[in-house]
Amino acid sequence: MLFKSEQALSEFANSLGIFLSSGEILPLCIELVGDVGAGKTTFTRYLAKGLGIKTPVTSPSFTISKHYFFSPNRHEQSADEKCDKRPNTTSIHKNTNLELIHYDFYRLDDPGLMADNLAESLSNSNAITILEWADSVAEILPDNHPKISFKILPDGSRNLVFNRPMHALVDNLKGAK
Repeated sequence: MLFKSEQALSEFANSLGIFLSSGEILPLCIELVGDVGAGKTTFTRYLAKGLGIKTPVTSPSFTISKHYFFSPNRHEQSADEKCDKRPNTTSIHKNTNLELIHYDFYRLDDPGLMADNLAESLSNSNAITILEWADSVAEILPDNHPKISFKILPDGSRNLVFNRPMHALVDNLKGAK
């Protein structure tokens, strides 16, 4: 699927986030593949926006993972806002909120304990897990998980190639509109 601008890519990712925000398709693991600067974190940022996440989404390249919380009802106050209004509160009630977990294994040839952390995230029935540079953890990823390959074209546009499970997800998104 060709995206001629960041705006077009952002609109697609935002729409996907809105579609997933109900939490009905969880748990979900989406792998993002592509060179540095191909648009993987940008895609995740706009997916998060569609989920209703207000916290700025940044690359987890140095922290390896970042967690963001959202409500299955986008019209309710987000979990991040609830936490921000209560001093010294950093956790939320998982039974009332959903989670976007964003991993970037770029710097890790051997994920070590982070593989255990990822396995726990993948089993979280309230989570969407986004993975960048997941080669080192491929053996623990769910079979037939959605995957998007990003390629930057000479004119700066992005070509996204979807595997079969991602195609099915996109088809469901189109059917929901």
